[in-house]
Amino acid sequence: MSFRVIARPGSLLDGERCMKASDFRYERPQSLDEALALMCDNGDEAMVLAGGQSLMPMMNFRMAEPGLLVDLNEIEALKGIRLDGDDVIIGAMTRYAELQASQDVAQHIPLMAMALPHIAHAAIRNRGTIGGSVSLADPAAEMPALLMVLDARIKVLGQSGEKIISADDFFLGIYETALEEGELVTEILVPKARPDQRFGFYELARRHGDYAMSGVAVVVRGEADIESCRIAFFAVSDKSVRAAGAEAVMTGSRSDDAASIDKAVASLGEIDFMGDLNARPETKKHLSGVVLRRALAEL
Repeated sequence: MSFRVIARPGSLLDGERCMKASDFRYERPQSLDEALALMCDNGDEAMVLAGGQSLMPMMNFRMAEPGLLVDLNEIEALKGIRLDGDDVIIGAMTRYAELQASQDVAQHIPLMAMALPHIAHAAIRNRGTIGGSVSLADPAAEMPALLMVLDARIKVLGQSGEKIISADDFFLGIYETALEEGELVTEILVPKARPDQRFGFYELARRHGDYAMSGVAVVVRGEADIESCRIAFFAVSDKSVRAAGAEAVMTGSRSDDAASIDKAVASLGEIDFMGDLNARPETKKHLSGVVLRRALAEL
């Protein structure tokens, strides 16, 4: 499923400034069944509202023009953090501020705890939700990369039933995910940290809280030599991307081995770097080497 961006007369994409959303219907369901029925009945005219930090500005600029807005904020089944066996289960409507304040997240998902203060600004974290970020799939967002290196799974519910999709398979491109029409993200399942795991996170932005020019999340296993390694970059391409070459180089090495780190940085040429308003592709490639070195130094 991709996020629909529309250019119509009077829209920002049409060359005129427009700061008012087009007409739409609004529904505030009280249950998942009610929300799914609304989405099924309205097809691609329906969009869901979580925190609204991305959707509302896009609607005001008429880059998104839903016929129906389905507000999920009253659905209690989508909220909260709980422990279940080897997993931390996070409801899709759990806000970033709640994640940041959670002792369960701090204890069992330390990488997420490290990254949360870097996600936007406090006002955004007070409203923004993890499910909204996952569903939007902004390539500059931190959360998709975090979930990929944490080997998280995303639980999705639709009229045909429930399914679980690995984070590696969920994010397909710019504002594009494996969600099909009428489906909702309901929970994110994150494995609890293991005693032999180490974590690194680093991003470079012009100002703290702004979108990064490049960022990376790293998870390794092994107390001395690295037995396994997962590395994902964000804000560098059309989606968060695993750095398979760098992972292969660092596996079997020490995290402070200079020669291995140099080879890992050199391997980043495999990534299809894309420029944006913050930096050119060449700059992003250079900065990705910088953030990788700094993240590995944190292990």
